[in-house]
Amino acid sequence: MDAQRRGRGDQIDPADQWVLNPSTGEYELRLTPSAAQSPVSGARGSTPPTGAGGRTAGPRKPAPGNAAPRRAASPGAASREGGATRTDVPPQRRRRGAPEEPPPGRRGGRRPVQRKPKKAKKALMWTGGTMAFVLVGVGAAGYFYLQYLEGNVTTTDVGSAGASNFSKDEAFSILIIGTDKRTGEGNEGYGDKGSSGHADTTILLHVAKDRSNATALSIPRDLIVNIPDCPTKLEDGSEKIVPGLRGVRFNRSLGEDGRDPGCTMRTVKENTGIQVDHFMMADFNAVKTLTTAVDGVDVCVEKPVNDKESKLVLPAGESTVEGEQALAFVRTRKSFGNSGDLDRIKVQQQFLGSLMRKMSSSDTLTSPSKLLNLAEAATKALTVDKAIGNVGTLKDIALELKKVPTKNIAFTTVPVKDNPAETVKATVVLNESQAPQVFDMIKNDISFTEVKEQKKKEKDAEAARLKGSKAPASEVRVRVLNGGAVTGSAQKTLQYLQVEEGVTKSENGGNAPAELAKTTLEYAPDQADQARRLADIMGLSGSALKPGESVTNSQGVPAMTLTLGKDFKGAGVKLNAPVETADVEKSTADKVKCAS
Repeated sequence: MDAQRRGRGDQIDPADQWVLNPSTGEYELRLTPSAAQSPVSGARGSTPPTGAGGRTAGPRKPAPGNAAPRRAASPGAASREGGATRTDVPPQRRRRGAPEEPPPGRRGGRRPVQRKPKKAKKALMWTGGTMAFVLVGVGAAGYFYLQYLEGNVTTTDVGSAGASNFSKDEAFSILIIGTDKRTGEGNEGYGDKGSSGHADTTILLHVAKDRSNATALSIPRDLIVNIPDCPTKLEDGSEKIVPGLRGVRFNRSLGEDGRDPGCTMRTVKENTGIQVDHFMMADFNAVKTLTTAVDGVDVCVEKPVNDKESKLVLPAGESTVEGEQALAFVRTRKSFGNSGDLDRIKVQQQFLGSLMRKMSSSDTLTSPSKLLNLAEAATKALTVDKAIGNVGTLKDIALELKKVPTKNIAFTTVPVKDNPAETVKATVVLNESQAPQVFDMIKNDISFTEVKEQKKKEKDAEAARLKGSKAPASEVRVRVLNGGAVTGSAQKTLQYLQVEEGVTKSENGGNAPAELAKTTLEYAPDQADQARRLADIMGLSGSALKPGESVTNSQGVPAMTLTLGKDFKGAGVKLNAPVETADVEKSTADKVKCAS
């Protein structure tokens, strides 16, 4: 029996099941009251209560006809009958200001005072990440009873499709996958009968390296894509290559022919160029259990809804939905827009934004019972890759997400257009005039929202780095490498620098060891004046200047390294020209929006 159900059965506030361990300074969940679990369990010098003859006293049942008290008067306090210690009731914290009772058998001793953190400060610290994304939010909430929840999370080995670990110092992308598999009680009528679980709802969540912003990019299930060959791990440890497919719906990247989430990750990389680091997958139960755990989510519709297919019935305006009704809301398609999947995606994005706001509200974060319910519901709903398959790592992810303001979490959809090969429009294809720019913005950590605070910090940092004396162009020594620019860019840049700008002490260093999204200039401390001059010539921003080490050029003297990245615009074209952002429809997690 889990702690939550047991707590409710005994009419115990879940908050009273948390006890301070003075040896660690942390609050711990007491799952099973026992004689050995005193309020100072684990502390040096603590001794188990003893009965007559020095024997350790075991649990003692109340005598027939006597009503056992539900709660002890203070943490560890117990009724004493015949010298034995009663342990059949869970301990409760001492009320503030009440006198302490010495532990049984140690009347003259003292023990640390147990204090309940004001307004659940521990809860706020560990669960702050829930505001960032519904499924990722489990990491922070789950930290409360780490070992208890550890077994709830299911993992899948996706091999080289994702990252081998989670880094708190880098940008990261997580593929959130909702399947249409009919698992879980009450889900027999949903999705496709006999489906192995297609990628019915897919969102690529990208979090910027500086945590100033995040983008949730929805990928339509009916988008026509190429699915690459997919190595999958079988239960016996062997590997199977599932052949790829060309010109098929995106949702077939999961489930069919044994394709696992790693295949969906590879499909995203194949068609967008964006590297996916991790995945999180959930079925129909996730929406039902998570919304119930937070006592419902507020939604808004412009007109009354009475959908016979999804069974959703809502009045115009705002309503609160949870459980089956919440699932019906995100599955409804016929009642919104033009009854297509693209309009349903917009409704789902609005729902997720509302759920984020609910999970970050004070009503949730200061309620121990809601947090415990949320932690258990979310961990049971998840399947993740092995690299993040423990609650500790999920907690780290959530705390990183906590740093992103909800106003800078943008929801948008892959730009698409009707499939021209179809007479009856059922699928879509990439809008080639918009999609590449959207993908590049995500790959280059460019926000879809205006991050004013971050822009100011960047400008201040750039100004400081570019401030100072500049060496004459004739004294600038630099090797030019091609790190992702168009073929021939290094040689053309070299010619431009030597002929047009007088940087005669420059040379072509060939191709860089790896491709870079952005152009960089690495220099040693004593080359700062040279770096500032070259930055002025090339239009390099302060963030492109990387203090480091010099290299030895072909003349045997120290030189800087200029690596032309994918953002390189051509020889003689300034790199600091204003960046054009994709003009796409988007919403943010902090705004309330009504479905229409």
